[in-house]
Amino acid sequence: MIIVLNENGVKKGIAALKKSFADKTQVFVNGNRVAVQGAVKDDLPTEILKATKEIITDVPAAVQGSRLFHPQDTIIHTPHAVIGGNEFIMMAGPCSVESEEHVRKMAAIAKKGGAKIVRGGAFKPRTSPYSFQGLGEEGLKYLREAADENEMDMITEVMDDEHVEMVAKYTDIFQIGARNMQNFSLLKTVGKTNIPVALKRGMSATIDDLLNAAEYIASEGNSQIMLLERGIRTFDNKYTRNTFDLGAVPVLQRLTHYPVIVDPSHAVGEWDLVTPMALAGAASGATGMIVEIHDEPQKALSDGPQALKPDTYLKMAQKVFEVHQVVNGK
Repeated sequence: MIIVLNENGVKKGIAALKKSFADKTQVFVNGNRVAVQGAVKDDLPTEILKATKEIITDVPAAVQGSRLFHPQDTIIHTPHAVIGGNEFIMMAGPCSVESEEHVRKMAAIAKKGGAKIVRGGAFKPRTSPYSFQGLGEEGLKYLREAADENEMDMITEVMDDEHVEMVAKYTDIFQIGARNMQNFSLLKTVGKTNIPVALKRGMSATIDDLLNAAEYIASEGNSQIMLLERGIRTFDNKYTRNTFDLGAVPVLQRLTHYPVIVDPSHAVGEWDLVTPMALAGAASGATGMIVEIHDEPQKALSDGPQALKPDTYLKMAQKVFEVHQVVNGK
């Protein structure tokens, strides 16, 4: 249940609701809107009803992520970027941090293309246990140095709750990968931090699955969440790595206030398909994009086939920003 309080009754109404329900259920506050989990209208004391403008009873399970509870867009501020609203944020970098020299080179190229956030994996979840797993904390240090050198922020994947404290020392944004979207222990742990979280949609996850996963983060107090659409597994993935569900972008924007980012690299898995899907992602109204780049994809230690070479990335990025301007009437 969501209770919308009158302007002149907000302070007293919130205090009364917390007093009435804090011991029985969870109470979340956003301005003059109060979400009370598990309560019904008949549970409300008369003093609260007098201060109430509207009661919304048909609410989704992921109530904190709902626009019914939080009508305005969430805007996330990092040291060098604004994520959400009318801004379009580009994130780019190699799939994996391979060496200090290489990630510094890729960060400079990413920035040249308009990226304000450099991406790179220090811990890599791989399908095969024999594939490159990342450089660990050494890779985090290299990525942090590359970001700072180029006055950028960094985003990197955290794979389990035991690594959260370590990764938090270096990163500006936690990335939760598709395979970990429903790792509820990990979601709760990053939810206890004040670091923004980029949550990727799972390979077979529904939109409601994604929103409920985000709710695990929000329920622990961290509402700095962005949602990443990276494609889903369907019946026909012979020619693309996944099916890029761009219809999910406007649907998510209708349902939730969190910024929606697209990931064309993981969606299609082939470099020559990334640019058209990146343009389509921008045209769908996404808030931003994360892409993989590499100067020698054939030698990349992970996901080389989907990485854009520098020149291709720079051309793609220019077109993407142009499409975003057209979509937003600029």
